[in-house]
Amino acid sequence: MFSIPGLIRKKRDRKTFSREEIEFFIQELVKEKGGAVQDCQLGAMLMAIFLNGMTLEETSWLTRAMRDSGEVLSWPLEWKGCVVDKHSTGGVGDKVSLPLAPALAACGMKVPMISGRGLGHTGGTLDKLESIPGFQVMIASSDMLEILEKVGCCIVGQTNTLVPSDRIMYATRDVTSTVDSVPLIVGSIVSKKAAEGLDALVLDIKVGKGSYTKNVEEGRKLGGLMVSSCESMGIKTVALLTNMDSPLGKTIGNSLEVQEALDCLRGQGPGDLKELVVNLGAHLLYAAQHVSTVSAGKLKMEDVISSGAALEKFCAMLKAQGVAEEVAEQLCQKQGNTSNILASSHNVTPLNSVGEGWVADIDALKLAEVSGELGAGRKKAGDKINFAVGIQLLVQVGDRIERGKPWVEIHHDEPLGENQLNKVQAALKVENEPVSRLLVLDIVTSQSA
Repeated sequence: MFSIPGLIRKKRDRKTFSREEIEFFIQELVKEKGGAVQDCQLGAMLMAIFLNGMTLEETSWLTRAMRDSGEVLSWPLEWKGCVVDKHSTGGVGDKVSLPLAPALAACGMKVPMISGRGLGHTGGTLDKLESIPGFQVMIASSDMLEILEKVGCCIVGQTNTLVPSDRIMYATRDVTSTVDSVPLIVGSIVSKKAAEGLDALVLDIKVGKGSYTKNVEEGRKLGGLMVSSCESMGIKTVALLTNMDSPLGKTIGNSLEVQEALDCLRGQGPGDLKELVVNLGAHLLYAAQHVSTVSAGKLKMEDVISSGAALEKFCAMLKAQGVAEEVAEQLCQKQGNTSNILASSHNVTPLNSVGEGWVADIDALKLAEVSGELGAGRKKAGDKINFAVGIQLLVQVGDRIERGKPWVEIHHDEPLGENQLNKVQAALKVENEPVSRLLVLDIVTSQSA
């Protein structure tokens, strides 16, 4: 018979858990009445895991036990091989989910994308979508099925019945400084994706100054663990390590990023955003065996964007998730004007470049910190987000910039402080020679994990 203190002692002493011990701990954690795991014991266990780690086998068992702690979604048999999703470890200006989900739906896939809210610099995917008037993120499983049948994609929040163990553990990880534990990160992310009943998954592992993972080596380690854990549960998985030294696209902030995502779906907007959407989609189509090569997947993704099919799917998803028909159609017009629909800030302040040459770097972390201070993100769960504020870049890495010309616009409601202006200005690095930016840094598959 296991005991909670005994399990804490075992991991404290750097010993390895059995599958049964991990299952016991998770089952006790989620008991509705009389659960044996006290708050202090959960904190002690999380710290023991943080300090002493877990083996790959332990991590897989933890992930499976967390998945099975609540509802596991199931889909019609005729969808077998078509149910797919994407997960990003989070970055600055990362609005990829908004164009990617409808583009995949336009390719014939079913995308039950369960996303989260932002905590820190900028809003999460759900926050961005909630900047669209009427958009509903809390959708019951039965309604998800109906939306997927009609549209092919939905982007929703985590329900109370889905992976309840993660909700309990994450709240304690946040207040015990154990968020950065790799086994706990893998367990949290993969258990939720596994509970979606996926056939295939693409992981976007952000690497660089604007992400949790600071270098390619760390990214390979995290990607390898996540790929192995997913594959152990029958989910065909590939991970792309992508550059997050500079922001993705040209916008940071909720309404601004929705506008840019719509531009991407129109075949417009920044090239790096479209490039990443196409790459992630192509690798996912290949992993799901819906194309014979990644190159064929790229052609398919580019076609559904250029033809307008992906934009039509996005419009249908908006309507299915509560947006009024006239609002959705106005947003999704080929030459859409969103100024009277999406929130806009009271003030827009441009900053001019003090140097001249080629843009060598735009520090994603510095801009994200200022965007968060403006109100685009949260300092703690429950904080209200200002959808209107954020930062819009007028240049990207590799562009030529002249001294005295504006390179960024700050969208704000409150007066800007000198520290904020200085931090934004310090984010820009200009050099005398042209610089290029590699977007996809590496790819991790089950063979390389």
